Amino acid sequence: MTHPLVAALEDAFQEVRNRDLSLGERLKYVADCVRTKGPDFAAAVDAFVGRLEAAQAGSTAPMVGEAMPDFCLPDHDGRLVTLEALLERGPAVLAFHRGHWCPYCRLNMVGLAEIQQAAKPAQIVAISSEVQHYTRVLRAEAGAEFPFLTDVGGGYALSINLAIWVDEAMSGMIGGAGWDVPGYQGGTPWVLPVPAVFVVGRDGIIAARHVDPDYRRRMELDALLDAAKLVSA
Repeated sequence: MTHPLVAALEDAFQEVRNRDLSLGERLKYVADCVRTKGPDFAAAVDAFVGRLEAAQAGSTAPMVGEAMPDFCLPDHDGRLVTLEALLERGPAVLAFHRGHWCPYCRLNMVGLAEIQQAAKPAQIVAISSEVQHYTRVLRAEAGAEFPFLTDVGGGYALSINLAIWVDEAMSGMIGGAGWDVPGYQGGTPWVLPVPAVFVVGRDGIIAARHVDPDYRRRMELDALLDAAKLVSA
């Protein structure tokens, strides 16, 4: 049986996904739904995010002006993708997200799919720790044409100081709602990336960056497009 909060969030996602609103406004709609339908869950999220912000989670991830470390990760079809190969074709937009189960990430991927043509020649790439079955589900739902990569075990996010450990209180709340995050990630521990965007020029240098431990906030699509156009000029 679907958890009542999960059912309410699904209704909220479907209600707002195609509205003519900014990404931030769509995300707020879902956050408001959580506060209304699951006040205890919302309070736990506030406490969890507060701890991440106090610890400055993600603050030491690669900065603007620095080189983005290379990776070699499987895509939604199991083909290996490297950052080096991507940059041979054009600039890259690397979007780290938590997974198909997260309504905020689902809205984020829908938004990225909306601008995927306008962002060209910059190539959008979604990265999470989820296995291919779930990356394909999210890619299809979003209507995305760009690749969804699996960061196996969160290794790449860990290597760039972008991974966080989900504590027992928060993991218990998430698991209690019916979201089997370790299972979605192939049986790995409760490690998730801080949602982030890195806009990387063909020279491998980061031109723009958005890292926020509050996963209810994401880089606005207009700002992302501006950054993509800058590195594509």
